[in-house]
Amino acid sequence: MTLIKSISGIRGTIGGAPGENLTPLDLVKFTSAYGRWLRENNGAGRCLRVVVGRDARLSGEMAASIVTGTLCGCGIDVIDIGLATTPTVEIAVTGKGADGGIILTASHNPGQWNALKLLGSRGEFLSDAEGKRVLAIAADDAYDYPGVDALGHVVFRGSYDREHIDRVLALPLVDREAVRRAGFRVVVDAVNSVGGVVMPVLLRELGCEVVEMNCTPDGRFAHTPEPIPENLTDIAARVPSERADLGVVVDPDVDRLALVCEDGTMFGEEYTLVAVADYVLSHTKGPAVSNLSSSRALRDVAERHGCPYCAAAVGEVNVVAKMREVGAVIGGEGNGGVIYPELHYGRDALVGVALFLTHLARTGLSASALRATYPPYFISKNKIELTPDIDVDGVLSAIKAKYAGERVTDIDGVKINDNATLSEQIGRRRPNDKVKLSVKRDGKVKQIDVTLRNKAGKTELITKEDVDMVEVLGGKFADAGAKLCRELDIKGGVQVVGIKADGILARARVKQGFVITHINDRPVYSLSDMERLTDKVRSIDGIYPNGRAASYVLVE
Repeated sequence: MTLIKSISGIRGTIGGAPGENLTPLDLVKFTSAYGRWLRENNGAGRCLRVVVGRDARLSGEMAASIVTGTLCGCGIDVIDIGLATTPTVEIAVTGKGADGGIILTASHNPGQWNALKLLGSRGEFLSDAEGKRVLAIAADDAYDYPGVDALGHVVFRGSYDREHIDRVLALPLVDREAVRRAGFRVVVDAVNSVGGVVMPVLLRELGCEVVEMNCTPDGRFAHTPEPIPENLTDIAARVPSERADLGVVVDPDVDRLALVCEDGTMFGEEYTLVAVADYVLSHTKGPAVSNLSSSRALRDVAERHGCPYCAAAVGEVNVVAKMREVGAVIGGEGNGGVIYPELHYGRDALVGVALFLTHLARTGLSASALRATYPPYFISKNKIELTPDIDVDGVLSAIKAKYAGERVTDIDGVKINDNATLSEQIGRRRPNDKVKLSVKRDGKVKQIDVTLRNKAGKTELITKEDVDMVEVLGGKFADAGAKLCRELDIKGGVQVVGIKADGILARARVKQGFVITHINDRPVYSLSDMERLTDKVRSIDGIYPNGRAASYVLVE
C-alpha cells in the first residue's frame, strides 16, 4: 500500500506494515515528531495547546484517539473539536489561541486513506522547511517524553462549527439580505462527510432552500470523493430535476468547492475562484494569486478590474506565501480552493459559497449565464509517471531552451503560452475536428471556433499567398456606418452583408451582420483597407451588432 510524506502532510492507507502505510505506530511516530518540533519552536517550559479535528472517514475516530493520546503523552494539551472541516480547524487554532493544529483528513482521497495535516500557530500549513524538520525528527526517532506530572490533558471538547459559520456570515462582502431576497434553491452534495454538518446550516442561514444529498457524516463516501465532473453525474441530474438554482459540492474536508449550474452543467472547478475573485475585486482592489496549475482566467479577471495577478508554485503553502508577500485580497487554486484573507489564509468552501451566492444574487444572473461572462479557457491536466532514470531538471531545461524566445513562467515547472505551442497542438488534431480556443487582444479575451481542414495531407494554417481578400473570404461587404460604429464603440469596420457558400466566412460559421475590425491583427476601418490586404488569412476579429465580440482563427 502507500505512505506519502510531503508538504501537504503525511498521507497513507490504513492497515498493513508500519513505515509502508499509515498504521497506529506511524500515527504515534509523526505526532511525536510534531510535538517535539513544537517544543523546539516554543521553549521547553511553556504549556502548549494543539487543536485536533477530523473528517468523517471510517478511520477518523481511531486516528483521533491515537493522536490525542500521543499529544498528551508529549506534554501537550489538546483542544478536541471532533468532526470538523479543514478550514474550521485552521480558524480554531487562532480562535482558541493554540500553538498548532492537526487535521485528520485525506482530503479528496478514497475512504481507505487518512492523513495528518500539520498546522502552525497561525492556523496555516507548515512551510517546506518546517515540514522537513518534522520528518527529520521522525526519521531519527528523536523523541523525549515527559514524566507523569507533565502529561497533557484534553482541555476542551466540543464543536467549533458555530464560530466558523458566524465569522463567514459577519464578513462585509457577504450580503445575507441579497441572498435571502434571491430565494435560491440549492442542492448540496457533501459526499457523506463533514460538509453535511456545516454546509446546509450555512446555506439555510443565508436564506436558501436546501436539498440535501449525501449529507450524513458516516464516512461511507457515496461516490469517488474528488469533486470533478466525472464524479458528479448524480448531482448534475438532480439539480435540474429539483428545479434548483445551484448545485454545491464539497470534498470530504470542505476546502474545495465545485458548483453545478441550474441546467446541470458544470460551472467548472477552475471558475469557482474566478467568480469569487470577480466579486471581491469589484469591491476591494488588490492583487490576486493562484498557482501555476490554473488557467489564465483569473489573470484576465484581475486585469479587467485593474488589479495585478501573481502566480505561485503548486501547493496551498506556496499560494499563501505568495499572497502574504504581495498583499493579495483573494487567491486560491484552480481546483475549487478559495482563500479569502479577510477570514483566514486557507482554502475554505464555506466562505467560497457565501461570496459566490452574494455575487450571483447581486448580478441577477443564473449560474450558467454568470459562467458565460468569463473567458472560456480550457485546461488539460495530465499526470506523468516519473521514474528514477528520468532527468526531470534536464527535461525542463530542454523545454526552456526550445522556447527561449517565448515568455516562460518557471516556478515549479514550465508553463508556455505561445504560437508555437498552438501550432503543435493543431498538428496533433485530425482534419474536421472542431476546436474551441480563445485569444487575448488588448486586454480582452475573445472566443475562437475553428473547424480544422486538410491541406496537402496535414492539418495546418492557411498558406496561400497573394490573397484576394474579398474573393477568399467569400461574402458581400459594406462599410460599417457611423451610427453602427458609435453603438459598438469602434472606430470603423467592414460589415458582412452576404455570405457565399464556398468561402472562408461560411466555413468559419461567421454570421451575417458581423463587423470585421481586424484581419491578421491589422485594423480594418473600411472596404478599401480590406482590399489592400494581400497576406494569407490567419485570423479575423470583430463584433456582432448585439455587442458580442468574436474572433476566428482560419485553417484549411
